[in-house]
This record gives sequence, C-alpha cells and structure tokens, in this order.
Amino acid sequence: MDAEFVIKLGDKAQIPILSYSSTSPCVSSGQCPYFVSVAPKDSLQVQAISALVKANNWTNVIPIYADNIEYGAGIIPYLDDALQNINARIPFHEAIISSTSTDDHILELLQKLKAKQTRVFVVHLYPELASRLFMLANELKMMGRGYVWITTTSTSDELGSLDENIIDSMQGVVGVQTYIPETNELKRFKTHWERKFQGTKLSVMGLRAYDVAWALARVVEQVSDPNSGIKTTFMTGNITDLDRLGVSPVGPRLIKALYNTRFSGLAGIFSLSDGQSPIYRIINVFGSGSRGVGFWTSEKEGLVPNLNPGNKKNSAGLRPIIWPGDATSPPRGFEIPASGNKFRVGVPGKAVFKQLVNVTLVKGTSDTPENVTGFCIDIFESVMKNLGYSGHYDYHSFQNPSYYDFVRQVYLQKYDIVVGDITIVANRSSLADFTLPFTESGVTMVVPVKDDKKSAWVFLKPLTWELWVATLCTFVFIAFAIWVLEHRINEEFRGPPLHQVGTSLFYSFSMMVFAQRENVLSNLSRCVVVVWVFVVLVLTQSYTASLTSMLTVQQLKPTVTSVDELVSSGANVGFQDGTFVEDLLIKRGFNKSKLISYDSSENLHDLLSKGEIAAVFDEIPYMRLFLALYPSKYLMMQPLYKTDGFGFAFPKGSLLAPVVSGEILNVTEGDQMGEFEKKWGMQLYNSSDPGNIATSASLSLDSFWGLFFIVGVATATSLLIYAIHFLYENRDIWMNSDDSIRRKSKRLVEVFENRDMAAHTFRKRDAQSTPQNVETYQTSIIDGDGDDDGDGDGDGADGIALTASTSPSRLSNSSDKTQENLLCSAGMSPSP
Repeated sequence: MDAEFVIKLGDKAQIPILSYSSTSPCVSSGQCPYFVSVAPKDSLQVQAISALVKANNWTNVIPIYADNIEYGAGIIPYLDDALQNINARIPFHEAIISSTSTDDHILELLQKLKAKQTRVFVVHLYPELASRLFMLANELKMMGRGYVWITTTSTSDELGSLDENIIDSMQGVVGVQTYIPETNELKRFKTHWERKFQGTKLSVMGLRAYDVAWALARVVEQVSDPNSGIKTTFMTGNITDLDRLGVSPVGPRLIKALYNTRFSGLAGIFSLSDGQSPIYRIINVFGSGSRGVGFWTSEKEGLVPNLNPGNKKNSAGLRPIIWPGDATSPPRGFEIPASGNKFRVGVPGKAVFKQLVNVTLVKGTSDTPENVTGFCIDIFESVMKNLGYSGHYDYHSFQNPSYYDFVRQVYLQKYDIVVGDITIVANRSSLADFTLPFTESGVTMVVPVKDDKKSAWVFLKPLTWELWVATLCTFVFIAFAIWVLEHRINEEFRGPPLHQVGTSLFYSFSMMVFAQRENVLSNLSRCVVVVWVFVVLVLTQSYTASLTSMLTVQQLKPTVTSVDELVSSGANVGFQDGTFVEDLLIKRGFNKSKLISYDSSENLHDLLSKGEIAAVFDEIPYMRLFLALYPSKYLMMQPLYKTDGFGFAFPKGSLLAPVVSGEILNVTEGDQMGEFEKKWGMQLYNSSDPGNIATSASLSLDSFWGLFFIVGVATATSLLIYAIHFLYENRDIWMNSDDSIRRKSKRLVEVFENRDMAAHTFRKRDAQSTPQNVETYQTSIIDGDGDDDGDGDGDGADGIALTASTSPSRLSNSSDKTQENLLCSAGMSPSP
C-alpha cells in the first residue's frame, strides 16, 4: 500500500520510483511509466509451485495468504490458473490471515484446516506472520507426517533472519526461494558485511536493494545537471501539499537511462530490459537451516536437481526431501476421514449373485453385517490394504434393492464409500464420483437353447446344402468322364447300358473309401483320377473332422436370435430387480407389462425353464455367473448395450477416488486378480467369446470352390483332348462323306460304341491269341460291322466274339462250365 501511494507521487512528479520489495502482480510498470520493480512478480513463482504439486501427484492445494489485496490476494488468481493447468484445484479459499490477527484467530483457522481432507498448504505471508503460523501449527501437531507445507519467496528468502525456535517448528517445510548466483564479488561482499555487521544476516531483498542503489547512482551521474531541481508552478486558492508538487525536468532522461543500464550486481545481472524469467531454488528446511534440493528454471524444463546449463542430460525431478515428521516419501496430500473416524462403507444387502457380494447380518439387526465376502469385496479390501487404510472402515448393509438409491446414499452423506457390484452409468455418475472400473461390462441377452445333436439327420450337418449338391454333381461328372475315356478300350466299362452306368458311378463313389475294383487304362483317365482322389481325400477328411466336432461338442442353437423378434412378438422378458436394465428395455420398445423381474439365479432358471419368459437381459458379469451354473441350457448373445463395468462410488470431489482408481489398476493388472477370479469362479468372466458354448459351423462351398475348380478344369481338359483325338481318327466319316449330319453323327456314335481295336490293350491280347481264335474274331467283327440291315447289334456280336477269343481276366477265372457255356453260345467249341 505504501508503494502504491509513492508510485502515484512519482508519476505526478515524473520522478522514477525503484522498488526492490514490491512483488504484487497488482502493481505493474505498464500502468505507471515512472515505476520500476526490480523484484520478480509473484505470478512467476506459481509455476514453480505447480511443478512441485504435479511432481507429487497432489490434486488439492489450500493457500494461506494475507488479507492485503495488493500483496496476498493478488497471487491467488495466478495460482488457481497454474493449478488448473495440471488438473489440481483450490477447494478452500478462506485461509486468510491479517497482520492484526491474534494467536486465537490463527489457531481457529488452523483447527478448521485440520478438519479438512487436504493436507497440502501454500503459505504466502510476511515473514513475521508466517513465523507465528508455523509456531501455532507445530503446537497443533500439524507439522507431522502427512502434511505438506510450501512457502513462497516472501518467507523462503528471509529464512536466514528467522529465530532458531521458528526454524525448529518449520522442519520439513519446502520453499520456493529466489536464486542468487554465488559469484566471487558476492563472496567478498559477504565477508566484508559479516566483519562490519556481525549478527546481521544478508537477505535477498538486501542484495537487491544494494544493486538498485548502484543502478540509481550510475544513471544520476549520467544525467547530472546543475539546473535539474524540481520546478513548481505557482497556484492560488485552496490547494493541498500534493497540488504544490512540482515536476522533475530530468525524470524522463533518468527512466530511459535506467532501462539502458546493465551491470553485474550482487543479486545477479541487473537489467530492466532483458525480461528473462527468474530461476527459483527449491529448499527444504532441515536441522538449523535449509538445504537445496533442486531448481526450477522454466516451465519447459521444470524441476531439475542441479543447475548446469551445459549438461543437456540433466535429469528431471528433485533430490530427496525430508518431509514433516521426518518422512522420506512424499505424503499423499490428503487424509480421509480427516476427523479420525472410520469410513462408513455401504454394501448391497440383497445382491442377487452371492459370488460378487454376500452379506450376513448380525441377528436382530437390519443393517449391521456380521460377515461381508465376495469378488467385489476382495478387490476393495486389497486396494484399501495397499493404501494403508486396513481397519479404518466399517461395513453397513443397504437393504433396498434399487442400486440408484444405493448410490444416492453417498450423495446424502449417509456413506463415505459405496462398494459392490455397482455399474457405472450416467444417472449414477451425477450423484457420486466413481473409480475406474475393475470389470468389463455391458448388457446382454441370454436365451434358452435347443440341442441339434439329438437330430437323426445330424450326419448332414457337417456340409452345407450347396456343398452337398456341388459334391454330388462332381461325382456324376467324374463318373461320366471316366466312362467316356474308358468305354472304347476297357472291357470293365462296357456291357449293357445299366451295367455301364452302375460301373461308372460305383467307380466314382468308391473313391471316397479308395475301394474301387476297376482299373483305368487311359492316361487321360488316370490324370482325372489323380486329381479327383486328392479332392476326395480333402473332402472326406474335412467331413470327418466336422462331424466329430459336432458329435462331441454341444451344438446348441438359440430359441430367439434378436431383440426385434422379442419386441414384435410381445414375448415376456426378464431383468434383475433394482437395476437400470428395466428402463433400458422400455427405451428399446418393450411394454412394461411384459417385463418380469427376478431376485435370484434359481428364480431366473425357473422363469426360463418353464417358459414364463423368452429371454433375460442383464449385465455380462451376472450372466456369465448364471451360465456357469447352467452351461448347457442357455446361450449368451452379443452385447446390446455398453457400460463401463463395476466401480466404487465416492462423494463428489472426493480426494480418495482418484487414488483408489490408481490402486485398482495395480490390483487388476497383478496376480491378485487371477486369484480372486479363481476363488469366486469368475474365470469364465474373462472369456473373449461373447457366448458360453463352443459351436462348430458347417463347411461351406466357399472353403472348397478352388478344389472343384481344379478338378473341373482337369476333367474338362481331358475330355476335350479325347474328343479332338477321336474326331481326328474318324475324320473320314465327318469330312469326306456326303451323308447328312444326322447320319454322320449316328456313324460316329456307332464307332464310339465299338471297341478301339487299335488300342494297345487289344493289340496285346491279339498277340497272345491263337490263329483260330483270331480268324474267328475277325469273322465276327466283319459280320458284326457289316450288318447294315440291323439283324444284329454290333455291340452284342462283339461281346460274343470277344468272349470266345479274349475274355477279361476275371472271366477266365470262372468255372469250366461257365466258360463252356459262353463258347457254345458263340457257336464255337472250347479250345484244347
């Protein structure tokens, strides 16, 4: 306030006013052109304070400041902004101390702060007020473990001038102090000072005042003028002393010279035009004084343990700090409950699935649990144990089945924490702060199933009908191709038409078990058979594997497949009593009269098994536990609504909620989570399969079309090559003949029906035959081929003649009687 008054005088008289103590952001050189503040503004040191808060993960900070608007309150807006940038806040703005405050008033304020949860305090007071504050805080045992005290430069810079008793009461305090480089000039000056003024310690403000005096002396010498006195203006009337104040003619030159002045002073480089950010030293009060633990250089570099501009690899952070109570680890920054009482933890007394929460009440009471167990309880107790809160809470049972009303008890301050199978949804989040979820969740549909394994036609299930049709058509096509390629050269594919059809089809189908008796003689046939054998091998093996899977794995199909089907049919559906699922189903179009609630897993099983409901909608953790009890009767469909899972609820603005969230991650990512799941039968919960039953799908044509394409191309190519060769051998029939196309086609068919005597199979047999048989065979051929009047069918004659001369090997193995009958039927006598 004094500075502000003097600044106005200097502005009126155009005389430069230099201040080495005014640090308030409210007093700016831009507003008063003749005012020069050498001390850095308090708004700069809040960045160092926020860096300390961020480095220790504190979320709430309470400032204790003077009631002086220019000095104390001036820093608060800047501190608030700096804390908001690191997701911290100021929950209490009433810690104000006046220079006229008595010790009783300060004690009353400290008692109020002690009842708060926050344990991080920033002290921005004059040294004399700060000294009284720490002395009284020490009496209230607020300088012990768990507390954090941070002092601004106004106190930290003057630590050297404080009494030893005050230093003793400040043990563990962390301060932001103006950094003064230890130059040789400063060392010489300190030695001279101590020799001349023993017992009086130098402070930062004193060094800054010394530099200001030197700067002023320099500029005065530069602009000295014998006629530089104050010029006054004669005034009449009722005037005051301020009205008689004159104007300095050298003021403008003085202020300009000050901004051009630069020299190395005791407090560092003196320069008003550089605009460089100051460097702050972080100190820790310990023993009879303080020790440096690091520096804050800029917002970009942050906190560093050493000030070494040449070391680019300088590590971030601070050296170890001794906190209040001789603690070596950083305090949490809060204590809950602050009063020292135990937490009131609410648990659901009517949980449907006891594996999650199971409450046993003391006899004769309505809300006093005797024993509380379950998956959710184990996670909560593990988290609280890791945070050091074991034994600091009592369970209270909430008997209302509504989970919304359960969470609302935190809002009504009946409970400090609500624990259990509580899903994080929007309307509940408006009442409380939730931790991070410790389960994955979502609403799903569970329906009864039917078992296809009991069907008499299950053997058709391994392949889709498209694949069955494609396979059957390929069998017929292969049979036709083999018949075409073998008919003229292979006796096993000749004979009556039905015999030929049966032999060809039997040969094709018998490849499935590789039991064919006929031999193929054509190389083209063999090419087709090789490719077809490979395809049949793949098909049979795939069919066997799929059928085995279907007969050993439960093939359960849902009775209902979609929500729309349930809505349109008007079927009854179930939901768990007291959950948000009822409102969700109404929004999805279900009539409220069609919704039936259940209150136990046994009740739900009865409703589904008796057909009273067609499906049930509930959260995934519940349904997985239900399916674990009845694994073969029901099927879980895909999730239809996403939620954030189960979490613990805390009052709005709770400091414990983010800390518990961090510890939940440690528990869920560690080995304890697996132990809890195994203990309560929750292994099925983490299955990535949205359903609970493994199924085996039928094989489709999409998986085998490549094989059918290969066999089709190979077979078609063989038939094409055979057709070209056949037409070429009989070119005289369709090229040189004058017959009609019908006659030519008939003759080609007749040729195809007859044996190909030029084939190597028949030549080999002819060489082994007797001359008599050969002559008889030729006569029969001529007689059969030359029968133009149609009195005998060529194929029948050929069959008789061939039987007499070159019968197949399997016929030669027949009995003598059979052979004799065949020869007699041909009009020949048996050979010797």
